Amino acid sequence: MNAIAQRAGLPKANIHYYFKNKMGLYVAVLSNIIDIWDASLSDFTEDDDPAKVLPEYIRQKIAFAREYSLASRIFAAEIISGASNMKAYFSDDYHVWFEGRVAVFRKWIEQGKIDAITPEHLLFMIWSTTQHYSDFSVQISAALNKQTPDDADYDAATETLIHVILKGCGVIK
Repeated sequence: MNAIAQRAGLPKANIHYYFKNKMGLYVAVLSNIIDIWDASLSDFTEDDDPAKVLPEYIRQKIAFAREYSLASRIFAAEIISGASNMKAYFSDDYHVWFEGRVAVFRKWIEQGKIDAITPEHLLFMIWSTTQHYSDFSVQISAALNKQTPDDADYDAATETLIHVILKGCGVIK
């Protein structure tokens, strides 16, 4: 905790005031990661045009995963290990939030804005594909035969995902 306080430029007592131990701080970091990722998704409404909001969401998710790649990998490791430290976060409130997001996609389906697909799995696909470039960067780098993916690689990935996802939803840009 002392090293964390020094890196943050805060007295150790300030860190302990808000977090009793490293585990409390770790859970707060994980929760903050999810909150940032999900913030723009929370803004979607049934009145939005999926051709506009989905590409922007995909761009934001890839940009976040790229800019905060360590945060993305920490979150992925927690989920892969069973998310034992996230039980409180993934409570009924999270399910209610998720169902609210799914309801927007269902309204888009009813309104003919997107094809009749399973919204839950569309969201899972968007989440997994946008985070893949960060969480599996070693594999991406090896496949591209580069030390690290560059701006052009991220731009190509973003535009490819937008094209494939929108086309798969029956959305015309």
